[in-house]
Amino acid sequence: AANWPTWNSTVDKVDGTIAPGESITVYAKVNPGRAFPVKVTEFAAPQRMVWTGGMPLGLFKGVRTYTLTSRDEGETDFTMSEEYSGLLAGMMTRSIPDLQPAFDEFARSLKAKAEAPG
Repeated sequence: AANWPTWNSTVDKVDGTIAPGESITVYAKVNPGRAFPVKVTEFAAPQRMVWTGGMPLGLFKGVRTYTLTSRDEGETDFTMSEEYSGLLAGMMTRSIPDLQPAFDEFARSLKAKAEAPG
């Protein structure tokens, strides 16, 4: 996790260990100074990873899923999705900035890291 900012230009810092059941804290550039605590709820390396965060009692829940899918041509497709649920989801999602530019930047950073020599 500590190395994410060296290749992922969308985060300032990631604290913790990315492993099944572990909690991590992400400091994203889209919301400077704010910590986003999440739990690694699924980790099936290298195909899939799911991070879940939110509020107590299920009032608001955010789930981010990262997926890699191999294709016959030796290439890999990357997808990342984020889903929100809970009683306060409607209110909370109105306060979340448009994350698509950050998602696109993350994908570009991941592609550059994956294709870098060495």
